[in-house]
Amino acid sequence: MASTPGTAPATPAARRDRTHYLYLAVIAAVVLGIAVGFAAPDFAKELKPLGTGFVSLIKMMISPIIFCTIVLGVGSVRKAAKVGKVGGLALGYFVAMSFVALAIGLVVGNVIHPGSGMHLTEAVKGVGHQQAKAAAEGPVDFLLGIIPTTMVSAFTQEQVLQTLLVALLVGFALQAMGRSGEPVLRGVQHIQKLVFRVLAMIMWAAPIGAFGAMAAVVGETGVDALKALATIMVGFYVTCLLFVGIVLGTLVRVVAKVNIWYLLKYLAREFLLIVSTSSSESALPRLIAKMEHLGVSRPVVGITVPTGYSFNLDGTMIYLTMASLFIADALDQPMSIGSQIGLLLFMMVASKGAAGVSGSGIAVLASGLQSHKPALVDGVGLIIGIDRFMSEARAVTNFAGNAVATLLIGTWTGEVDKERVRRVLAGEIPFDEQTLVDEEDGAAAPLPEQGGDKELAKA
Repeated sequence: MASTPGTAPATPAARRDRTHYLYLAVIAAVVLGIAVGFAAPDFAKELKPLGTGFVSLIKMMISPIIFCTIVLGVGSVRKAAKVGKVGGLALGYFVAMSFVALAIGLVVGNVIHPGSGMHLTEAVKGVGHQQAKAAAEGPVDFLLGIIPTTMVSAFTQEQVLQTLLVALLVGFALQAMGRSGEPVLRGVQHIQKLVFRVLAMIMWAAPIGAFGAMAAVVGETGVDALKALATIMVGFYVTCLLFVGIVLGTLVRVVAKVNIWYLLKYLAREFLLIVSTSSSESALPRLIAKMEHLGVSRPVVGITVPTGYSFNLDGTMIYLTMASLFIADALDQPMSIGSQIGLLLFMMVASKGAAGVSGSGIAVLASGLQSHKPALVDGVGLIIGIDRFMSEARAVTNFAGNAVATLLIGTWTGEVDKERVRRVLAGEIPFDEQTLVDEEDGAAAPLPEQGGDKELAKA
């Protein structure tokens, strides 16, 4: 690790000071957006493009960041078996946690019965069927959709799994090339730093995006809808909080010896972005950079985070469970436990590949109901009014789940510097907010040793 005594610490400190004001501005923008939404709802609705535009700018960066991260992670590992071990362990963990999230949602939904007393209108029925038509295709179409038309089109189709496939193929090809592939890896490394620099520039538009997004959703939803649907909304938020605090907290404490609340505090700015934009896409690139800075090796981060983005959707699982039971109760068509389990297992498969985009959960919900119990599709419109607020909780829970998963997979594979984790969470090694990369020993470290061929130091 290279460092320059005396002068090096000063610059990062100044950068952190500036970004500190940026996130204070985001908080102020969210509060102002809520106020405008209540005071002038019609005007607030017109501000929606501000939020949409900011999220689009972030989405523009997702594919190149995932490509660079996976290529560097896979290409710099000496043996393909290590990549397979990390990927297999990650997928196994994702499936297990999906079942846990579904079970928790089932228990809570059957206890609180949140849909009682709701009323259905013809307009509400129409919304449900529109969402079902817009939902994802069947499993065969989903699998074929992972294959891009060309290697380049994977970067333009907004399909995370297509980018992941191309990046894996390129990474394995560079791995097979050995030392002759190292110049390419170094080139990708410099491109990654460039992409993160561009992302750092885009982040300065976050207050504008947060203001527009929050004003629009408050203006569209209104107080009446929030009151009417408060039961399921509060129940869902509490369930997500318990899942993160108890289930994920226990896992990360037992396996990685890390306090979940210190980890969440370390990711506080990312959670702020998610809440203000209702999209985990806005924080995904930062999660990759921050988990590397935390001390998890590049191969583990490069494989676990992008894969978890599509397959580790704990918040979405809880949402699909509780929303399905809410609609069944609201339409006075309660489902048996067997029907609930069958429906939710289908939704678990259908939800894979649904990235953290606001509104994706409602489409998967409508698709599952259309396939297993069409009569319940009429009720999807009941929940559409508050879906934006539930989308925030989904995205936050998914994000927390992926952060925990990365730390757990890294611990199980011996690819975590535990002493560095302790120091980073204690605030002794601050994250460079300006460049989104760790200048000291992150993206600037030499290849291929940084790829995780050797186990990192263990505390």
